[in-house]
Amino acid sequence: MPDLSSPAAAKPPKGGAAARFSPAAAARTVVFSPVTVSIVAGFVVGAIILASTGAAPLAAYQAIFESAFGSDGIGDTLNKSIPIVGMAVALAIPLRAGLVNLGGDGQLVLGALAAASVGLYSPFPAPVTVVLAVLAGVLAGGLWASLAALLENACGVPLLVSSLLLSYPAVSLVSYLIRFQLLEKGSGIPQSEKLPEGVRLPEFAQDGGLGTGISIGIFLVAAAALVFAFVEARTAAGFEVRMTGRGARFSAYAGVDRPRLTLKLMFASGGLAGLVGAITVLGFPFRLVDGALTSPGYTWTGLLAALLAAASPLGTLVAGFFFAALTIGGFGMEQETAVPQQLTSVLQAVIILFLAVRTGVFAKGGWLRRFRPGGRAPDPKATESPGEAPVDVPVEAAVKAAVEGGR
Repeated sequence: MPDLSSPAAAKPPKGGAAARFSPAAAARTVVFSPVTVSIVAGFVVGAIILASTGAAPLAAYQAIFESAFGSDGIGDTLNKSIPIVGMAVALAIPLRAGLVNLGGDGQLVLGALAAASVGLYSPFPAPVTVVLAVLAGVLAGGLWASLAALLENACGVPLLVSSLLLSYPAVSLVSYLIRFQLLEKGSGIPQSEKLPEGVRLPEFAQDGGLGTGISIGIFLVAAAALVFAFVEARTAAGFEVRMTGRGARFSAYAGVDRPRLTLKLMFASGGLAGLVGAITVLGFPFRLVDGALTSPGYTWTGLLAALLAAASPLGTLVAGFFFAALTIGGFGMEQETAVPQQLTSVLQAVIILFLAVRTGVFAKGGWLRRFRPGGRAPDPKATESPGEAPVDVPVEAAVKAAVEGGR
């Protein structure tokens, strides 16, 4: 029988609680995480591109930082983060369950159209009209996204296809209405009439040295992200979403109603996209302008941010703000260093590209795995019994989550 009083017996087993929560292991996990490595690799590739063209990489990156976070640019960054973060969180909601919503543009513009219509023709006082406009935007976006879910559930049309294709008629319809029925009289620009005085979201920091005023819509988007984080982490519905994302077959076997879950997630996703459209219309320039919501590519930038954060609620919020800062910083970089602002788009694409290969260098025992706590990944074949089929990794993770959630 071993002597339990000996120093060797007193040591915690390797890989136990002390090892899992050690500061050094946590720091190493962050430094060598796929997200950190992808961001650093993206900036390194950007520096190589800049150096090959004769530009100074450090000066360009300094211009990006100062333009995005300086006293004259932080307001623009916060305003730009409203649609980007909003769309990122909207697309992260179904993505958490393994569902991809590519119809963000259609849901965004329909939400904006509904909010503008209520704002222009509502007979109620301005404060009530603002609330109704926001609710109308949420409802319009949510219902349009739900149509894609119904097509998948009832007709077998893949959600990826149905959501994307439904976006085109929505964008075309809104463009037609702006150019004809809602067109401002005497205007040479395809835009609607300006919203009545008072029918707009309040702004703050207008004279605080932050540049343009910042819409309180930023708090609505942040609140939506926090609600998403709470539901995802603390409710039974959030557990179903996580379990479905880790193993759809196992979740169905466990009793999760996949069609119903798809419908709920798509309505929530489209509703948040519609909210973003309503916030945009109720802010400067207080009107609906044709192409103003689709040309900047908010949907695709938001999708990149959601992918970068692996659809984590709070991580998506941070990633969306990071991409908003890159976008605003790119314009300042172009003005100060003559480096095209398209470089920031290249950085975003390269970051996601490096993130995509993490399955080769992290998840499957690649060379970076040795720097993470626990060292190399064990050989799956070594843990299999003779004649036993390999275990499906997502289903195995879902089973583990189900066991831990039931404790």
